[in-house]
Amino acid sequence: MSKYDSIEEVEAGASGAGLRIGIVVARFNAAVGDGLLASCTAALAKLGVRDADIRIVTVPGALEVPLALQKLANTGDFDALVALGAVIRGDTYHFEIVANQSASGIMSVQLDTGIPVANGILTTENDEQAEVRMMQKGADCAAAAVEMANLLGKLERK
Repeated sequence: MSKYDSIEEVEAGASGAGLRIGIVVARFNAAVGDGLLASCTAALAKLGVRDADIRIVTVPGALEVPLALQKLANTGDFDALVALGAVIRGDTYHFEIVANQSASGIMSVQLDTGIPVANGILTTENDEQAEVRMMQKGADCAAAAVEMANLLGKLERK
């Protein structure tokens, strides 16, 4: 007997059947964004999310992602959202600003709206690091979005 046997545990589940997912992709560093999107949508399909239940929105860069996420969240049409893009370090301080502000904005959207957002904005030192991580990160975001949508659905029904 586990010491937690008498405590209710809420488990999310990994089925995406019937879930509606919105994806916002930054076009800056487009090759990485395309890779993230391809792996995310492939993973969503494997989890049972129908193509008809996915909406993809593109924006210029990572700083524009939170506003598009907020607009999607406020429609009430989505169970979860995914943010995809890449911020790759350059020679200026701009990298820190974009990385920090986009992450902060993404977190604010999910906390302010109650719609989970999987953050797939890669922040890397160079293109090679981004390319190595993009396929796994896109799939991870799909799984996180589905899990959190299921978890919140169960918590709301309690």
